Amino acid sequence: MVVAAVSAIVGGLVIHLFYRLQLSKAQKELEKKIAAASDEAKRHFSEAQRESESLKRELLLQAKEEIHNAKLTLGREVRARKVELQRERVKLEQREAGLERQNQSLSDQKKALERRSEEIEEELAAELDRLKEYEGSLHDESAALDQRRTELDEQFVDFDRRSAELDEQIANMEETRLHALEEVASFTVEEAREEVLAAAEERYRHELALRFRNMEETAQAEAEMRARDIVCTAIQRYSADYVSETTVSVVILPSDEMKGRIIGREGRNIRAIETITGVDVIIDDTPEAVILSSFDPVRREIARLTLEKLVVDGRIHPARIEDMVERARKEVEATIRQAGEEAVLEVGLIGLHPELIRLLGRLKYRTSYGQNVLNHSVEVAWLTGMMAAELNLDQSAARRSGLLHDIGKAIDFEVDGSHVEIGAEIARKYNEDEEVISAIESHHGDKDPISPTAILVAAADALSAARPGARRENVETYIKRIRQLEEIANSFPGVEKAFAIQAGREVRVMVRPEDIRDEDMQLTAHNIGVKINEELKYPGSIKVNLIRETRVSETIK
Repeated sequence: MVVAAVSAIVGGLVIHLFYRLQLSKAQKELEKKIAAASDEAKRHFSEAQRESESLKRELLLQAKEEIHNAKLTLGREVRARKVELQRERVKLEQREAGLERQNQSLSDQKKALERRSEEIEEELAAELDRLKEYEGSLHDESAALDQRRTELDEQFVDFDRRSAELDEQIANMEETRLHALEEVASFTVEEAREEVLAAAEERYRHELALRFRNMEETAQAEAEMRARDIVCTAIQRYSADYVSETTVSVVILPSDEMKGRIIGREGRNIRAIETITGVDVIIDDTPEAVILSSFDPVRREIARLTLEKLVVDGRIHPARIEDMVERARKEVEATIRQAGEEAVLEVGLIGLHPELIRLLGRLKYRTSYGQNVLNHSVEVAWLTGMMAAELNLDQSAARRSGLLHDIGKAIDFEVDGSHVEIGAEIARKYNEDEEVISAIESHHGDKDPISPTAILVAAADALSAARPGARRENVETYIKRIRQLEEIANSFPGVEKAFAIQAGREVRVMVRPEDIRDEDMQLTAHNIGVKINEELKYPGSIKVNLIRETRVSETIK
């Protein structure tokens, strides 16, 4: 036990010594590290101190250099300012010298003006003395003139008395002469006057007719020449094609089998199309085609687009038809708006109400005698504007009136009344000028025009309608015009027979020679032309020719 205890103690001492040795060794190593770290810190501190000294020297040098540069710059600026101030000083000295010279000059001028003023005062005093002397002489002459005026007044009174006596004597002599003439000629003064006037009228009637004819021909030639120049200029500057359209549209089908699908079971599809669109669908023996009939061109166009869409889609039933009609209606409405805007842009107008633009677009699907109304309106606008330019009138107002003159035709299928009345009401509704409203109301002669622009619109409308190929007239229209022309000519006294030829462009009138003399021919032709112009509406011009034939025969046996 003791040995074990001793061994344990010895072992403990050995272990204790070992730890002491290790601790002493670790402490020495730590001291070495601390000494090394202290040396390293001192070394870094000395390097940092050296770097700071170097940086400080560099900053001082840089600051000195900047100060030196600033001093140089400031010196240059000061020298430049001194030079500028020196120049300004020289200028001021020169200006002061100039002002002194001007002052001296003004002083000299003032002295000269004072001397001139004294001279003028002396001259005025002398002139006043002369005027006083002249006034005295005038006073003497005025007294002499007054005395002479008194003498002349007395002479005038005597002359008036003698003139009255002479007038009385002349009146007595004239009355005596008239009584003597009445006794010799068996005529009173009134009868003699009537006789002389009748003889003069009979003598100069032929000459008056010839002069009237020459004056009328000259005026007409000048007016026709001027009008021809204006119209030709307008026509040459504007040209348009026409596409004739009718009240029906044709839809081409891929096959006749499609007709049965359009009709549908027991006709339900075709009834749906007619009910929704308001258009008559005509399916006849025409191969691969369906006819759409309606007086409303917009509805007809909607129906045409609907059928084309249905044919392409292939699904034809009432629900699909209703959907396609709605789509077609939106497309047509967009096309109408675009057409109206293009027409307004083409004519060059601004400030037009959007509803008027939409109504103009509807005219794209409206025709009159086969002529597209929108194209016709655009042409009338251009022709009116060009003629207005030739006459130095407002071109913009003229084109505006021409473009809107047929605006009533856009809704004349929906509203009662003529397109003239409807168009005027539309223009008033959207606050158009009275000049435009007058052009709409008077372009067919329903009312008298109130401005030259309205007259130009009527002329351009007739010109556009009368151009070859612009409109199509049927045989009944020509026959009616010819009959009216012949009836108007035959209504005049002395007319034996009238013939309308050249499709109503010329009227040849045969007169009775015993009723109408040669000198009356021009007046009769003029009166027939006036009545035709008042009672008949016609495009272009009508020529009236009078023919008087006198036949003399003698039989000798």
